[in-house]
Amino acid sequence: MQEIIRELEQKRTEARAGGGQRRIDGQHAKGKLTARERIELLLDEGSFEEWDMFVEHRCTDFGMEKQKFPGDGVITGYGTISGRLVFVFSQDFTVFGGSLSEMHARKICKIMDKAMLVGAPVIGLNDSGGARIQEGIDSLAGYADVFQRNVMASGVIPQISVIMGPCAGGAVYSPAMTDMIFMVKDSSYMYVTGPDVVKTVTQEVVTHEELGGAITHTTKSSVADNAFEDDVDAMDQVRRFVDFLPASNKDQPPVRSTDDPADRQEMSLDSLIPARANKPYDMMELIEKVVDDGDFFELQPGFARNMITGFGRMEGATVGVVANQPMVLAGSLDIDASRKAGRFVRFCDCFNIPIVTFVDVPGFLPGTAQEYGGLIKHGAKLLFAYAEATVPKVTVITRKAYGGAYDVMSSKHLRGDVNFAWPSAEIAVMGSKGAVEIIFRADIGDADKIQQRTDDYQQKFANPFIAGHRGFIDDVIMPHNTRFRIAKSLRMLKTKQLENPWKKHDNIPL
Repeated sequence: MQEIIRELEQKRTEARAGGGQRRIDGQHAKGKLTARERIELLLDEGSFEEWDMFVEHRCTDFGMEKQKFPGDGVITGYGTISGRLVFVFSQDFTVFGGSLSEMHARKICKIMDKAMLVGAPVIGLNDSGGARIQEGIDSLAGYADVFQRNVMASGVIPQISVIMGPCAGGAVYSPAMTDMIFMVKDSSYMYVTGPDVVKTVTQEVVTHEELGGAITHTTKSSVADNAFEDDVDAMDQVRRFVDFLPASNKDQPPVRSTDDPADRQEMSLDSLIPARANKPYDMMELIEKVVDDGDFFELQPGFARNMITGFGRMEGATVGVVANQPMVLAGSLDIDASRKAGRFVRFCDCFNIPIVTFVDVPGFLPGTAQEYGGLIKHGAKLLFAYAEATVPKVTVITRKAYGGAYDVMSSKHLRGDVNFAWPSAEIAVMGSKGAVEIIFRADIGDADKIQQRTDDYQQKFANPFIAGHRGFIDDVIMPHNTRFRIAKSLRMLKTKQLENPWKKHDNIPL
């Protein structure tokens, strides 16, 4: 028995060594942690239960039978984050460059299947050179098996991908189908075809970082939801992020204790809106003053900055926040903002997270670039997302809510549960000047008359009261009471039950 125990410990030691000390040193020299070190930082201390430590590949071609490492390049298992169950896989770049093989894929599929059965998030730490070429079609089949599980798990359990090294070719499509993608600056990249292939086919000369680095995917492509400074920062931020999420679509979001009173007033909000209607202000100030303890986890902060999305808490419970940002493009809706917010709204709806929307939108962004780019269909994505969402929806119009953009931004007409307006709100088909120039086209030559009509229109329509008369606004509230009124509304909506008509699935405009 003692001999078997010694043999077991020896095998465990070999497995924990990965590809050996030389390769581990190489990983550290690049400023990267090893697969096991990442798991240790991500999970609660001592909580990790590893599965399939002794799995090895079955390939006998190209001399591979002589090269075997326990675990086959990926560490899988489960543990806890803040005491809550999560499943995790961490690709080990020190073993065959973290390349995916048949058995490597099977290990990932096993934990995904179990996560679905018990209802727990899956976190993938990606650091891989791609498919293991020596295995040919077996490695491609392994990818497809993982893809299928990504699709089946979508909307059932949260799926989080953290890109912590290379992720290229077919490997990118598994993260692409997960709910969130986080990257590490300067050490991670994603692309379908690499710089060498790009140069051969298109003659473009581009670096790994320019083609698929963290900055590229968080500011240009919107593939990634955030980029962190290094591996340690990434694991800390993922722990923080997971704390906002429910375990599955059958659970409610977690509630954390807070000393921040729900009835806290923020008198500074009474002077947030500038006197001039075309002067911007920072919507982030409002968000941080409304959510618990000013704690807000923003997603895609560098992309479509005219729209803010992210998670905060109200009375300890998670809420998703969507807000126009007047500091950028006057907060107008464009293609990128619609895509960004639409996907976020659908994520919140999948996982029972109430949505709080702050509105200051002058309309959709005009121009040929937007129209040729398909603004109509992209804008419809956001409209569709809000309209189908059945979670509690609380909306606050702070200033402008013009035209179709008013409808889109969680209006009462799209089943908004509680819709508030500040006294500064202007709810109308369009701005006063544009409306007058259309209605009183014949008077355009008379500047004084046009100004008088503009003032009259402003007085009559550029306020929240017409919408209030129709019941489209539930109340006009003082800005300093915004937190309390939202908190009370969410408290009332806790037991909301709403179901959409049965369907196999919807057909959102893509």
